[in-house]
Amino acid sequence: MNDDVAHLSPRSVWGHFASLAAIPRPSGQEERAVAFVTDVGTSIGAKVARDKRGNVVMSVPASAGRQSAQTVILQTHLDMVCEKNKEVAHDFDRDPIRPKIDGEWVRAQGTTLGADNGIGVAAALATATDREVAHGPLELLFTLDEETGLTGAAQLDPSILSGRMLLNLDSEEDGTLFVGCAGGEDSLIDLKVAWTAPAKGGVAKKLEIGGLRGGHSGLNIIENRGNALKLAARILGAALDAGIPFELASLDGGSKHNAIPREAEAVIVASADAHAKLAGIAAAQKAAFAIELAKIDDGLAVSWTEQPLRARVLAAADRDRLIRLVLALPHGVLGMSQAISGLVETSNNVAVVREIDGVMRVVTSSRSSVAPSLAATLAQVRSAAQLAQGSVTAKDGYPGWKPNMESKALAVVREVYRERWGREPHVTAIHAGLECGLLGEKIPGLDMVSFGPQIEGAHSPDERVNVPSVARFWGALTQVLDRLSAPRA
Repeated sequence: MNDDVAHLSPRSVWGHFASLAAIPRPSGQEERAVAFVTDVGTSIGAKVARDKRGNVVMSVPASAGRQSAQTVILQTHLDMVCEKNKEVAHDFDRDPIRPKIDGEWVRAQGTTLGADNGIGVAAALATATDREVAHGPLELLFTLDEETGLTGAAQLDPSILSGRMLLNLDSEEDGTLFVGCAGGEDSLIDLKVAWTAPAKGGVAKKLEIGGLRGGHSGLNIIENRGNALKLAARILGAALDAGIPFELASLDGGSKHNAIPREAEAVIVASADAHAKLAGIAAAQKAAFAIELAKIDDGLAVSWTEQPLRARVLAAADRDRLIRLVLALPHGVLGMSQAISGLVETSNNVAVVREIDGVMRVVTSSRSSVAPSLAATLAQVRSAAQLAQGSVTAKDGYPGWKPNMESKALAVVREVYRERWGREPHVTAIHAGLECGLLGEKIPGLDMVSFGPQIEGAHSPDERVNVPSVARFWGALTQVLDRLSAPRA
């Protein structure tokens, strides 16, 4: 346990968070986190159950005198995005996250923090273990594998829940209430390529793009942050257009479908003269990137390092297909909402490029709060892939969550926020995939609202959570539970 974090206020929340941070919990490997929440539940005599998918429900009895109140579901997810800076030695399967206090913020040491959704998990557990919290019957729902496709929620057995009001604790903006979210779907594009021996006399060098902020491909897409894969492809594409002879041994970047790629690299084989021209192209492109990314991604770095000569390179036609595909695929904001000011309606993230068993795979993640717009974006991705003679597999589609402005849950949370913040809360939808859309499909009529503390840089090593906002979030959550369960006069 990290004592520096555990002593923060409210201790009932930060203590659980510090314990959770010490438990590795990548998506698909949440069993140690499941054991942790189960142990917390059994220690207070709560009933803990799991469905076939492995999702966990902890049934917490009501506070004295509040047994007749309606059951409220507090919903969070146990997994976290595992991203680190390249120079950091960290094994997410075995090593604990190392939180540190930085002024009014908590961040990790060169890795993602896991505040998304560790703070939500900790707050849910605190409602069960903090005797000062007044509440009716609670069902704490901890889902699995949210970050790689919301598959836990998608495969939830709704019979393990009795509540019909749900508070989702997976939002990341202090003072904001979310009542809707985007739907989305990933596209896996596979290019079958031919490999050949490199030309004699060639020199191998690695082009590296780094220093970018990356971030959540839904929440941060509006900021026009740099995409390392797109930047690498622009350099390579400019070299093709200039007629510079080179061979491509690899193109690799990105690691998560829902994270904007921070780093990318390409190993290039060429003559010394061609490498000199390539360096000139890269320098000119970097200057252009710096203008585009000014005050957005000022840490951009473009570097070259010599490499051992590779045994194989892509055939020229397949090199061109790959580079042109990455260039052609849409990335960034594709449309803004006309219903909610400032909300991204439709976007696409060019997320990953890697070789898998000799096949080049490109992964994109498309989002939209408007179903026809999502379909159109997916069609655009498929069309670009087909023009590049690639095959496309759809993966991890999930529905959006349509706002219900007449929601009782929203009315109560809104009233509490108005009182505690001294102003009308911002009520909006989010351009990201909350599990509420899937849960609403599983349980028709489920009354839902989502809120949380201020978390910035989620899905990147810059992730941080604001300490005072956690206290505000906790105060609001406990007051909402009190108000929902208070005996009627």
